[in-house]
Amino acid sequence: MSDEWFETVTEARRLAKKRLPRSVYLACVAGSEEGLTLKDNCDAFSELGFAPHVAGLSAERDLSTSVMGQPISMPVMISPVGVQAVHPEGEVAVARAAHAKGTAMGLSSFGSRPVEQVVEANPQTFIQTYWVGDREAMARRLERHRKAGAKGLILTLDWSFATGRDWGSPDIPEQLDLPTMVKFAPEAALRPRWLLRYARRLQLPRLAVPNMAVDGEEPPTFFQAYGEWMQSKRPDWADVAWLREQWDGPFMLKGVTRVDDARCAVDAGVTAISVSNHGGNNLDGTPATIRALPAVAEAVGDRVEVVLDGGVRRGSDVVKALALGARAVMIGRAYLWGLAANGQAGVENVLDVLRSGVDSALLGMGHSTVTELGREDVVVPPGFARRLGVEGAAVR
Repeated sequence: MSDEWFETVTEARRLAKKRLPRSVYLACVAGSEEGLTLKDNCDAFSELGFAPHVAGLSAERDLSTSVMGQPISMPVMISPVGVQAVHPEGEVAVARAAHAKGTAMGLSSFGSRPVEQVVEANPQTFIQTYWVGDREAMARRLERHRKAGAKGLILTLDWSFATGRDWGSPDIPEQLDLPTMVKFAPEAALRPRWLLRYARRLQLPRLAVPNMAVDGEEPPTFFQAYGEWMQSKRPDWADVAWLREQWDGPFMLKGVTRVDDARCAVDAGVTAISVSNHGGNNLDGTPATIRALPAVAEAVGDRVEVVLDGGVRRGSDVVKALALGARAVMIGRAYLWGLAANGQAGVENVLDVLRSGVDSALLGMGHSTVTELGREDVVVPPGFARRLGVEGAAVR
């Protein structure tokens, strides 16, 4: 068996830590302040148990489902993650891996590869956007994404409050000029395999964000785009509804944890909701998404699709999320670690690990399809769930 293969996402993380420069690895860890939410996102899954059957189990199991009109081979999709300096092919390698495994790709507007390239690699691509600039600027970017063939839009609103980290924030440069390369040379020298990947392609890590540019503009750097986002107004529900009207396809709102926000999202006309706290890289102390999921799913019923994003490391986590009301999950760090460990093959490896785990858990639950999963399949301890928000809150 090749030493490139790994059997768990945890092993992929260990390999990523060994192969990435320290600053790049820390950027993949993320989190904010004390890291309470970052930790709870993962730990909460271990508080949930299963109620398996022992006889009459299904000999064949169908893991397929659909999200925002796209059929996918299993209830796991790629979550949009910004600038991916872990591998030279970045989001293109991730898109190819997702396509090979029959699932959809979420591409960040802060990604390192243009949406046109990513759609070519995986036609089932959803483009993610933040609210940056005014309505005119937003409309221009949407037009580019529409022409590129993106199958859906993801509006991210769960990243507004991220602050410092007790373990230290990663040192991310503005650009890779000579002084910067000299500064980071010791880190890169300690990870020759990572450096060799870029050297073979005669390129440096991409720090620009091409999907923020339109009409032939020069792509801004990450920090230029970040600065513009910081200075932009925070959208209200009227803005969300307006943006929904501008996009004539499936529309996901990412970042919902409160039941009142979930209902406002439905009223704004969204197609899907992602129960997300930005992987813990936001307001620290926000409960794990799996704790907030049941109440949000109950609040919206079958009016919109609900997916979960945050803390998924095993196929059994996926099954627990589906049993508590999610249609599918989105993964972020898990696939980044696979990308760092072994490029496209590493991402495919992660997806295979999750698929196998979903299949095993589905077998134990005695179901033949993922759509049959329900609350009776999991053991939920008292006080586990969190119902955030208030009924009948005023729209802001």
